[in-house]
Amino acid sequence: MIAGKYRRRPLVSLPGMDTRPTSDRLRETLFNVLCSANPAALEGSRWLDLYAGTGAVGIEALSRGATEVCFVEGSAKAAAVIAKNLRALAVPGGFQLIHGDVQRTLLRMAPSVSATDFVFMDPPYGKETEYARTLHTLSGSQLLGRGAVVIAEHWKKFDPGGEFGDLHRYRVLEQGDASLSFYRR
Repeated sequence: MIAGKYRRRPLVSLPGMDTRPTSDRLRETLFNVLCSANPAALEGSRWLDLYAGTGAVGIEALSRGATEVCFVEGSAKAAAVIAKNLRALAVPGGFQLIHGDVQRTLLRMAPSVSATDFVFMDPPYGKETEYARTLHTLSGSQLLGRGAVVIAEHWKKFDPGGEFGDLHRYRVLEQGDASLSFYRR
């Protein structure tokens, strides 16, 4: 279920643990934190939803006023689920769905994409090295706009790290077994 314009609409998910959607409660907390200082922070924002899974976070961003979300997902089955969720909600536009490797996609996107305000990343369990690789790539990228926030969802027992180039973690939020690490330049 999501909030905002598409509220109370369920999303399709894949069975198993390979793609785990961000829980409704954690997603609500994430968006409350992002809007706590500025309730209009999401209006007109641009997002990257990396390792997008079901697309729940990016769809929630669109539902709450983001004008553009780029979903990047390496699994063909998960990318199909994102497309299905977007169709089921009749999302009219403002999104791009890329089925491909996150690292290669980020490197290919860098020169041609407008600056992003928020990046959400949630690599599959068991792929801890993807955190450092992706955060390092983002730290040297022109994809991040001024004041951009990068959010990494991870197991509470796993620390993705505090510094990656000029990206510095400024907050960790724990909820249940999951944590959100917030980074900015």
